[in-house]
Amino acid sequence: MLRRRQLAAMGAGLGAAALAAPAFAQAAWQPQRPVQFIVPAGTGGGADQMARVIQGIVSKHNLMNRPLMVVNKAGGAGAEGFLEARNSRGNPHVLIISLSNLFTTPMSTGIPFTWRDLTPIRMMALDEFVLWVNAESPWQNVAQFVEAAKAGRLRMGGTGSRQEDQIITVALQRATGATFTYVPFRGGGEVSTQLVGRHIDSTVNNPIEAVTHWRAGTLRPLCVFDSRRLPGEGRITETMGWQDIPTCKESGLDVEYLMLRGIFGAPGITPAQTAFWVNLLERVAETPEWRELMAQGAFNTTSLTGAPFSEWLGREEERHRTLMQEAGFLAAGG
Repeated sequence: MLRRRQLAAMGAGLGAAALAAPAFAQAAWQPQRPVQFIVPAGTGGGADQMARVIQGIVSKHNLMNRPLMVVNKAGGAGAEGFLEARNSRGNPHVLIISLSNLFTTPMSTGIPFTWRDLTPIRMMALDEFVLWVNAESPWQNVAQFVEAAKAGRLRMGGTGSRQEDQIITVALQRATGATFTYVPFRGGGEVSTQLVGRHIDSTVNNPIEAVTHWRAGTLRPLCVFDSRRLPGEGRITETMGWQDIPTCKESGLDVEYLMLRGIFGAPGITPAQTAFWVNLLERVAETPEWRELMAQGAFNTTSLTGAPFSEWLGREEERHRTLMQEAGFLAAGG
């Protein structure tokens, strides 16, 4: 696709110059004080890791004239963070990174909140889920795992209660006839640590939350909950890369689930303020650091802004309502 070396060199030079120039240089609005970047989940999980990568990119590439301050507010399965963002109406110095607890937390707890109480800014990616076991366990594939689960109740660790991980666990029970003891933790990092220590038997953690332990040889992936295999090249371990993990469906387990990784602002911010954040996050996504995160965590790199993002959120809200209802997780009146 490159036509001439000279043009390619000029394009590369212009791209580097654009990235180096401050995003706020010609912005109609720019932050006037430090920006609070809320993570409605615990430390070490996928949302926390992504937020801190974004924070580092913004600082390294001088994309903003004020610091981005990551703050974890995991209380109430993320309700603490969502309500703080909702109550910051008109404040452009508040951002929140969301996972699918954007839908599940209000539905399971009955808190007076929906995604419409925030300003959608950008879908950064969709995150995958993988069925993980300890590398010292005897289960080499899904069939062996399911057989063991049917023979005796296995302990499935996950982030939060009545959230994405437990929704998948219920779907596993429905698909296999096995029964799991679900053990909730505050974040995906803690879940991985518990599986490494063999305090639980399995997890459905996101790739980014378990890749370090997989690389170290302490965890084993059995399948990915997607309709297609994960993207990737090369190897994570001596023998496998992301692309080598079979889908759960091809392993005889017909369960699929993808999760949102999106950025929202407080309600009531102006179009100029929203545009600043959309522009900044687009620039974040152009950096090599972001591309490295996407590859390391085997993310689905779908991104949306504006009306298409809002339409997607509406569809996902209804899908999650159905999933929550089937699992028996809806709060009274939900």
